[in-house]
Amino acid sequence: MTTTSPMPPTVPPLFDRLVDDAAVFPPGNMPLADAVPAHRRHRSAWYSSLVGPLLCPASQLPDLRRLADDGDEPLGVTVIVDTGTAGVLEAVDEVANDSQLTLRSVEIPIRGEPLADSARRIVAALDAAMGGSDDEEPAYLEVPRAPGWESALDVIAESGYRAKLRTGGADASAYPSSSEVAAFVLACLDRGVAVKLTAGLHRAVRHPGPDGATEHGFLNVLLGVARGLDGGDHDDIVAVLDLDDADQLVAQVRDLSPEHTTRLRRWFASYGSCSIDEPLTDLIDLGLVTPPQ
Repeated sequence: MTTTSPMPPTVPPLFDRLVDDAAVFPPGNMPLADAVPAHRRHRSAWYSSLVGPLLCPASQLPDLRRLADDGDEPLGVTVIVDTGTAGVLEAVDEVANDSQLTLRSVEIPIRGEPLADSARRIVAALDAAMGGSDDEEPAYLEVPRAPGWESALDVIAESGYRAKLRTGGADASAYPSSSEVAAFVLACLDRGVAVKLTAGLHRAVRHPGPDGATEHGFLNVLLGVARGLDGGDHDDIVAVLDLDDADQLVAQVRDLSPEHTTRLRRWFASYGSCSIDEPLTDLIDLGLVTPPQ
């Protein structure tokens, strides 16, 4: 009699460190005291390779430092600079000087008009704090959906840093259309700028969101970037972003070669989600990730 060995759990390379842990941000709003141990559990679970760093506001770094002391290993953290451009250096130093924290990246929103000038001020602050762009500790400038965003992206491209787009929020107006997302993706790819997204990407496939909005699926976005890298135009990317047929999306994911996957993840770095369980559950249900048997 032969027995079949159970399949080992697998998280394919396409999803490696795809989901940054934004548990403390809306709509999850988990207290940091709960988010830190929860993040450590994620990072020690069978699906740990899916999970990126813990995202922490700069204003909460003193609390994070106290909580990180309870761990056996340093805590990988992405600092979300909510203390203004002047707070970049202090935030980076605060993490760098704590042996229980490891800086994974820095993110800061562009505020103030004109956007290009604001972006230049942020770039100068990042250069002073980090010594220039670094793929090991990347910095992301969050580009607002406002006039002048392409000029700000030009500044980011010149600096060597990366760009971030917010794809959700508290109401329907916070959700960019597929056309907006496609335009942003193409603009970044044309300039050689790596992309990160945040908010509203809890699920794998696009679906109805709040107040009549549509939430983008993270598989849609991954495949939309892949389409752009393959030479697709704006309408080609929109078509992928608008696809709500899970079977078609899964088939396209399975068609990605290892070379495609490596190139895709070079330009689509990750996305922030206040839930790790939701994207993980979707990937399991779609047969793209194998849990322990």
